[in-house]
Amino acid sequence: MLSSLRKFIRENFANENYPLIQKLFAFRRRRIMLSNQARHIKMSYSEIEDEINQQYEKVFGRKIDWDNPKSFNEKLQVSKLYMPSPLKTQLADKYSVREWVTEKIGSEYLIPLIGVYDSFDEIDFSSLPEQFVIKCNHDCGSVTICRDKSKLDMKLLKRKYDILMSINYAWVFCEMQYLGIKPKILIEPYLDGGLNEYKFYCFDGKPYFCFVTFGQRNLDLSINFYDMDWNLQPFTRPDHIKYNSVAPVPVNYDEMKKIASILCKGFGHVRVDLYSAGEKVYFGEMTFTTARGLGKIEPDEWDYKLGALWPFDKSIRAKVLAEHSRPDWNFAE
Repeated sequence: MLSSLRKFIRENFANENYPLIQKLFAFRRRRIMLSNQARHIKMSYSEIEDEINQQYEKVFGRKIDWDNPKSFNEKLQVSKLYMPSPLKTQLADKYSVREWVTEKIGSEYLIPLIGVYDSFDEIDFSSLPEQFVIKCNHDCGSVTICRDKSKLDMKLLKRKYDILMSINYAWVFCEMQYLGIKPKILIEPYLDGGLNEYKFYCFDGKPYFCFVTFGQRNLDLSINFYDMDWNLQPFTRPDHIKYNSVAPVPVNYDEMKKIASILCKGFGHVRVDLYSAGEKVYFGEMTFTTARGLGKIEPDEWDYKLGALWPFDKSIRAKVLAEHSRPDWNFAE
């Protein structure tokens, strides 16, 4: 449903009714999130696996081999459900990760914060600049870009963030690294001129591929994969539009590679997301469950090639299931 609705939005991007369509899509998404949370929080590991298997089979045409995962997306599914940790939770938190990034590479790579809030009602919009960005620290997809404060629909905005702040994102798609995050609302400055995203797929503490995005997230987004020498790769994500040419090498690519190499140390897999604004590099986020493990890769053989780069302890799932029948954060501490 979400993918077909997203396609409809993309096709109607220039339509005068686009803002309404976008709001309907966002409302539908938040309703699904609340529904998923209510169901998953009551479910056992076995029940969650059955549901994930159904989703996975619709995308890939096969079930997950939970005992012996080999492909990249199979390993993501096992990892998101059975391999949370306090460090992953800290780094999945878009607020607490800032302290860690400062220690690793310095605060100059962080987008400055205008404010941090425990609820929407704490925000004094009269004190904010005319342009800014709002997002939550504990989820994915909660960004609101404000280019003109006078045009904000405050009633809808409050409704949006009141709902988002009530959601424990771990239970939405069973990505357990989100379970221990205390929700906050972050406001950042709007960076004029736009940002390109460079997402480094890292395995065994080393960046291997750079996933480059152009356009507006979830709408006209186009992508390409490159290796560390900026060679275009023969695989792609069919849920996005393939960029129709080889993009120019960013002027700060060497700097981004160095940052990704530092931040991915010690992880079997993590995606290090960075932004480029002119010659300036900004940290984006540390992503542990790309596309919830449902991001199809074509050709399919590359799903397995990426999976082979990820050193994986297949015994962890069995150890967790021997002690727990349902997700329990305490076992990861």
